[in-house]
Amino acid sequence: MERSQQSRTEAHLLVVDDEPNIRDLLASSLRFAGFEVSTAGDGNGALKCTEKSSPDLIVLDVMLPDMDGFTVARRLRERDVSTPILFLTARDDMADKVQGLTVGGDDYVTKPFGLEEVIARIRAILRRTHAIENEDDGVVRVSDLVLDEDAHEVHRAGIEVELSPTEFKLLRYLMLNAGRVVSKSQILDHVWEYDWNGDAAIVESYISYLRRKVDQIDDRDGNPVTPLIQTRRGVGYMLREPKAE
Repeated sequence: MERSQQSRTEAHLLVVDDEPNIRDLLASSLRFAGFEVSTAGDGNGALKCTEKSSPDLIVLDVMLPDMDGFTVARRLRERDVSTPILFLTARDDMADKVQGLTVGGDDYVTKPFGLEEVIARIRAILRRTHAIENEDDGVVRVSDLVLDEDAHEVHRAGIEVELSPTEFKLLRYLMLNAGRVVSKSQILDHVWEYDWNGDAAIVESYISYLRRKVDQIDDRDGNPVTPLIQTRRGVGYMLREPKAE
């Protein structure tokens, strides 16, 4: 295993893949993107490196020579290691994806993948797993939208926004996944929980409620705010900071 020695990095990542070309390409690209990177070529190496260096996130190939990535993830969780895991899988198989999430994975990317997609997913995972703990007093910010968990308050452009408990929970989920598209089923799972048996149309209704309260208002100077909630037709929804002009 190896570890880069950059002095200032976004986070420390562990890349686990038994194919040297893929492992080296990922490591180089992630270092270029500002991350510190360690690497391992098999499951045992991944377990040892995680214990030794405590990475902030693990990029973990499913197919490894000594044990599969699911077994690695399961062993880490059995040791109470909560490090986020992004699985790399060569099969676009829903059963594999479900198993990966079941054993404690946080997301997955299907091979062949684009490096930009991998970096975007890594940052999204880090954002939603560390956003609350890295902010003072449980405050999450996206652009001029501020959510205070402790006070259960939301402000947009300095104006307080009144939300119902469900609207608050939905907005929090979107903010923790800012910059990433989340599907209706993911929203139902995280906001209404797994035992909720309603129709996915409820998501559309609550997204509409949020838009009226968060995106369709004026700031203190009477100017319309820039909409943050976006729809990706056939895919889901995303909360995204406005592009700089």
